[in-house]
Amino acid sequence: MKLEKRYSEHPEDMKLYDTHKMRERFLFDKVFVKDEISLCYTHTDRVVFGGAFPVSAKLQLKGGKDFGSDVFLDRRELGIICIANSGTVTADGKEYKMKKGDGLYIGKGTAEIVFASDNKDEAAKFYMASTPAHATHPTVHVPIEKANPRKLGEAATCNVRTIYQYIHPSVLQSCQLLMGMTILEEGSAWNTMPAHTHERRMEVYFYFDVKPGQAVFHLHGPANETRHIVMKNEESVISPSWSIHSGAGTAAYTFIWAMAGENQTFDDMDTIPTVDLK
Repeated sequence: MKLEKRYSEHPEDMKLYDTHKMRERFLFDKVFVKDEISLCYTHTDRVVFGGAFPVSAKLQLKGGKDFGSDVFLDRRELGIICIANSGTVTADGKEYKMKKGDGLYIGKGTAEIVFASDNKDEAAKFYMASTPAHATHPTVHVPIEKANPRKLGEAATCNVRTIYQYIHPSVLQSCQLLMGMTILEEGSAWNTMPAHTHERRMEVYFYFDVKPGQAVFHLHGPANETRHIVMKNEESVISPSWSIHSGAGTAAYTFIWAMAGENQTFDDMDTIPTVDLK
C-alpha cells in the first residue's frame, strides 16, 4: 500500500502558484497502480482517497503509523465505488459482489477489508474515500440500481447529467462522508453550472471514463481568482471549502464526488453567477 500526503492551503497562497505548483498541491494522478492500493491523505478535513487495483493478487487495506492505528477503520469510515469490471470487497469475512457502478459503505471499526477481481484479464478497479468517524454505522452494499438518482441540467447549457447518491442520508446513515457519482450525457460538458462553493465542506473529484484524447478542465480557486487544472482519465483533485467546484470536459465523462465537513446537507452550497467569475 502506498500513501502520498497533501497539506492544507490558504486561498491567498494559491494566487502565487504556477501550473506545476497547482498540480503538485491539489492533483493526485496515481489513483490506480497494478496490484497496489494507492492512496492520498489530504489534511483538508483529513480525507483519504485513492484506488485499489487487484490484478494478480488480493489487496488488503491496512492502517499504520500514518493513521495512528494498525486498523485503517479504527476511527474512520469508508466509501467504495467500483469503476471498472467486477470483483469483490470482503469486510470482516463477508463478501460483497461489485460490478461497475456499484457502491459500498463500510463503517467505523471494521478490521479487515480485502479487494479482489473476478478476472485478472479484466481486473476490477475500486475507487475509495474515507473520513474520520465518531460512531459506527452498518456496512451497506449499494448497487447502482439502489442509488438515489437526480437528473439535472439542460442541453442548451451543455450540462445534462444524472447524479447518483450512494452515501447520502436518503440512502444510508454515515458520520460525515457523502459520496456519489455523476454521469454526463453525450453532448454535455459541464459537471455543474453555475459554479459553487461549500463553505462547510471540502470535496474531492475523481474523473473517469474520459475518452482517449479528451480531457477535463477542473476549475479551482476563489471565484474572483480562478485557476484550472487539466485532468486526464482516472485522476483526482482536491477542492478545499474555499475553492469553487466546477469543471468542463472536451467530451462527456463521469466523475465521483466525495465530501467531508460539518453537515450532510447536499444542497448546502453557495452558487456563484457565471458572470461574476474572474
